[in-house]
Amino acid sequence: MKLSGALVVLGVVLLLTSGGNCGICPAIKEDLEFFLGPSVTDYVNFIKKYKDDPATLKNAENLKTCADSKLTEEDKENVKSMLAKIEASKAC
Repeated sequence: MKLSGALVVLGVVLLLTSGGNCGICPAIKEDLEFFLGPSVTDYVNFIKKYKDDPATLKNAENLKTCADSKLTEEDKENVKSMLAKIEASKAC
């Protein structure tokens, strides 16, 4: 659950850094889709498009593996729901 909290904080940070436009950067949305998805390989390949060095890719693999072992499907759905609420917020 601690990782879930970190993802919620990430969402809040994204909201606060959006400069009043609550739209989340498409690359970050895509990253979260891969991160919350089922495949470590797909996530690492996505990261490789932006930073193709062994240390970064190993860290991405470790992070995804850790998240997959700690987050339940319910946790992942809650994060996706929070992101959808940010996007749909009338306060933006």
